[in-house]
Amino acid sequence: MEATEVEHDEMRAAESDFEGGRALMNAGSHRNPNKVHWLRTLSLAFQCLGIVYGDIGTSPLYVFTPALGSTIANTDDIVGVLSLIIYTIILLPFIKYMFIVLYANDNGDGGTFALYSLICRHMDVSLIPNRRPKLRETATHGPATARQKRADRIVEMMEGSRVAKGVLFLVTIVGTSMVIGDGILNPSISVLSALNGITGLSSKAQMWISVGILVVLFGVQRFGTEKVGFSFAPITLVWFILITGIGLFNMFEHGFGVLRAFNPWCIVEYFERNGKRGFISLGGTFLSITGVEAMFADLGHFSVRSIQISFVFIVLPSSLIAYCGQAAYLMKYPQDIGNAFYASIPGPLYWPSFVVAIAASVVTSQAMITGSFAIISQSQSLGCFPRVKVVHTSSKYEGQVYIPLINYAFMIICILTTIYFGSSSNVANAYGVAVIGVMVITTCLLTVVMLVVWKTNIWLIFLFVATLGSVEFFYLAANLYKFVHGGYLPLGLAFVLVVTMVIWHYGYRARHIYELDHQASPALVQDLVHNAEMSRASGMALLYTEVEQGIPPIFSHFVKNVPLIHSVMVVVSIKILPISRVALNKRFTFWRIEPRELMMFGCEVRYGYDDDRLKDHNKFEQQLIENLKAYIGSRQLTNEAEVGRVDARVNALAAEEMQYVQMAIEKGVVYMLGEAEVVAKPSSSFIKKLVVNHAYGFLRRNFRSGSEIMVAPTAKLVRVGMTYEI
Repeated sequence: MEATEVEHDEMRAAESDFEGGRALMNAGSHRNPNKVHWLRTLSLAFQCLGIVYGDIGTSPLYVFTPALGSTIANTDDIVGVLSLIIYTIILLPFIKYMFIVLYANDNGDGGTFALYSLICRHMDVSLIPNRRPKLRETATHGPATARQKRADRIVEMMEGSRVAKGVLFLVTIVGTSMVIGDGILNPSISVLSALNGITGLSSKAQMWISVGILVVLFGVQRFGTEKVGFSFAPITLVWFILITGIGLFNMFEHGFGVLRAFNPWCIVEYFERNGKRGFISLGGTFLSITGVEAMFADLGHFSVRSIQISFVFIVLPSSLIAYCGQAAYLMKYPQDIGNAFYASIPGPLYWPSFVVAIAASVVTSQAMITGSFAIISQSQSLGCFPRVKVVHTSSKYEGQVYIPLINYAFMIICILTTIYFGSSSNVANAYGVAVIGVMVITTCLLTVVMLVVWKTNIWLIFLFVATLGSVEFFYLAANLYKFVHGGYLPLGLAFVLVVTMVIWHYGYRARHIYELDHQASPALVQDLVHNAEMSRASGMALLYTEVEQGIPPIFSHFVKNVPLIHSVMVVVSIKILPISRVALNKRFTFWRIEPRELMMFGCEVRYGYDDDRLKDHNKFEQQLIENLKAYIGSRQLTNEAEVGRVDARVNALAAEEMQYVQMAIEKGVVYMLGEAEVVAKPSSSFIKKLVVNHAYGFLRRNFRSGSEIMVAPTAKLVRVGMTYEI
């Protein structure tokens, strides 16, 4: 059954060649900021405006109202809240995300699962069957440093603790679920806030107009990140120019005294005056950085450099000027706190600003929708989310994906949320909980990366946690205070998603382990040759499997119940790689399954996400057969050359086997696919039976099956049923 040592070497060499080609491709892509042409970087930076920064850019529409309340007793509180906003933006989006978090990416991917994947590739803590290569250093030069020793101790402790592995995994999926919840709530608050500018319009009318806008927004997602980004970016750029102009106008008109808010002592004075009320107001000031997680979650769509350029040169200065201008206006007209943004707009610019605000609010929703697509795609590839159709919308940027089922599920939930809450102030209570929850989890995972992967100085790690971690802790506490006023919604959504992901992962992992443990044994394969009851059916069979480099248990099940094997059998494993296309000469890798007279081969078929796998079955079949024949010929020559017997018998043997294969092909090619039902063992507990038989079974039946990625024509397909008792 095993491939020969030479064949293993060739497979490893082919894998090495492929990975080298992938690295070469990535070096010319947006994922390596040092190699990307500056024009492409600027193009991506422009797209960022329409995808990543709509949310944080439209926060001035609604921040001051929930932060200061319906009335302002002391105008110094305006400066205090402005100071909180300024330093929140500087500490979290600017320092934490721009210059720390973005560099904790996993081969260009961002988000909580990217952090988890990065950690798992440096230490063996994954609960997921991990096929990606470990990056742990295997040798050191000279004595180990104190940082290396510290990292080794942490690795040893975590690798030896199932509790630590479980907590790490659970924290990751909770963070992922909150990002998705963020993506659902974001469109509601953004659109409802923009419609506040229509004076005299009832809340019910605003709600239904918002619903109509949301339907259009989710309808355009299918066009892909690049097209949507280029379409939305000009709107966002105009918005940033507009809020900058309005902010400067208000400061020139009403005074620059609010700039004293850059003195952090204003924050201390604000809390001294307001006490508990000031603490509660943190939930409102935090809304100034909603959408910040999109910078990391959307990283796979862009690059570190492009996201930094957009933020530093456009988003940061525009936002600070907008908040300062709005505060300057409120210092003179505190009674307008209920509609601060629209009240501060100069008369002639009111309606143009309103139109742009509506458009920008639609764009705002794009950030977390796009980030959610990327994160769900990552989760699915790691076996933590039920299979859904992922459409790659760009051949240039591998992270740009669209997931139809998720898109329309988001649309329905978002519309129901809008109808349920009815106004932006009510949605704001729920929105902050999701955002700060993700940020705290990102900080926790990033601390592990600093300790184990980066091996950062312990005092720098302490400074990071003590400053940025403390700020986030206070914001988390302030947002949880709003739990009964709507904060329960994102936590409820996150709970449903966490339960779904845990159940799917449990079943996926148990199924994967079962298949590895129940592969056809070498003894069984040997017995096939000598078993007198075993019949050889004419023709070729292609047996599909998700088990790499092995024979799936479905094969053993089949031959034990139906003592029949085809003249030629190829065990085919389809592997979808994270690149756009795989060259045809790199697509098929074969190895022989001994004994030779069985005429059984293993084959790994590699596809990029942009390769067409399903339309032309005949072409696939022809390519596989041609590559199999080429393999048979090349292996005969190589094997004989190794022992120095290159003569006419070699070519004769190769010709004989190829003729045998050709005869089998002429008799017909059959595609065999296992249909495994996963159930708990009869002796299992009630909880396990409930999870495996009902919950996991429900997800498998109602989401995409693994067979949908197989290249198998229906007319030639034979399905073989089997039950896995786990």
